[in-house]
Amino acid sequence: MSDQLLTIETTRLDAGHVLLQLIGELDYDTAPELTAVAADLSGDDEVLIDLTGVSLCDSSGLSALLVVQRIARAIRLTGVSPQLQRMLDRTGLTELLAVEHADDLRATG
Repeated sequence: MSDQLLTIETTRLDAGHVLLQLIGELDYDTAPELTAVAADLSGDDEVLIDLTGVSLCDSSGLSALLVVQRIARAIRLTGVSPQLQRMLDRTGLTELLAVEHADDLRATG
């Protein structure tokens, strides 16, 4: 088993589009890893963040997502768990962070 609490796989889909696949826990201890990846993004990048593999996200994780949102041209979240969706709704971040659900993705191809 890996000692890492969070794995971030970065894939450049094409010019201006980046996929970040997160696996593990996005919390106080690991949020700096996501902000470090965000620092390498261009302000012209549209970022899709796949959270399917995230087992835990706390307020520090939400803050890290906001850092990505501030740096990138656009951000979309996919694979959002019901628990994380409730956190986004309660904090009002659903308005800032575009969330795509599995049905939305199937409809777009």
